[in-house]
Amino acid sequence: MNEFEPKVVAFCCQYCAYSAADLAGSMRLQYSPNVRIVKLMCTGKVDVIHLLKAFEGGADAVFVAG
Repeated sequence: MNEFEPKVVAFCCQYCAYSAADLAGSMRLQYSPNVRIVKLMCTGKVDVIHLLKAFEGGADAVFVAG
């Protein structure tokens, strides 16, 4: 039986959260491959339509990090 692995879309600020994810990659730290990161200039400008489109596209969860 397959275990459920949620598809997560993470909207990340270029200067904060995305930099942290990039640093984790540089340090060869692993995180779940079912997380997809979308780099944004600023998460304060995220329109709700983009979050809803992620769900429409099959995401089980959406994460906004600034």
